[in-house]
Amino acid sequence: MARTVRRDDLVAYLDRYLRVADIPDSSPNGLQVQGVEKVARIAYAVDVSVQTIRAAERAHADFMIVHHGLWWGRHVPITGTMHARVSGLVRADLSLYAAHLPLDCHPKVGNNVELARLLGLRVMEPFGEYKGTRIGVIATAARPLGLKSFATRVAKTLDTSPRMLAHGPGTVRRVAIVSGGGAMMAEEAARAGCDTLFTGETSHAAVHPAREAGINVVFGGHYATETVGLAALQRHLTARFATPGVFLAAPTGY
Repeated sequence: MARTVRRDDLVAYLDRYLRVADIPDSSPNGLQVQGVEKVARIAYAVDVSVQTIRAAERAHADFMIVHHGLWWGRHVPITGTMHARVSGLVRADLSLYAAHLPLDCHPKVGNNVELARLLGLRVMEPFGEYKGTRIGVIATAARPLGLKSFATRVAKTLDTSPRMLAHGPGTVRRVAIVSGGGAMMAEEAARAGCDTLFTGETSHAAVHPAREAGINVVFGGHYATETVGLAALQRHLTARFATPGVFLAAPTGY
């Protein structure tokens, strides 16, 4: 039976469960915009945008959880695009809660442990230090996989078109996983004994470090690799509070 939850109780639970106060980040994690007091439906989206705010409003959501929130590094004037987003949230009386690194590194619903699980890999240890926190994982395959077979598994699992830098062995055994923009961690992954780094977004700057480190890098897309933690969090909160949820798909192509 569906139930409502008090906004402040939901925020307090998320703050504790995701350990937002303990994880330094470039994003101010937690409640960014306050909406209605009682929450009957929760929306989940990778990014806050005019598109996802309108979709949340159409879905009659009272509370939206996103991976990429409104502010990065510093707060900015509420003008232009920012005004359109904030005014849309206020008009809909829709709360906005952001969970960036706390959702990447969470041991149960995090993007990286979920990617490992969905790809049939066993998590062995944390990986990839950022701002003093290990945000990724190292995972192993039960049986060695060909690099192309691994990329095919990524494509089917995430419904994406992965790209590859095949600069390591042809067989995948030990994989460093960092969702989103982890391409700069190729050398660190090679030092950790990984043959492959799996991440989201690629760039020109990723090519030479991967080649020089002698490691494969598979890119599944920034957006696609950061939907899985939100989906896991949605399952968790639905079980915990019995409050209905809706995932708002808004792929970017990257």
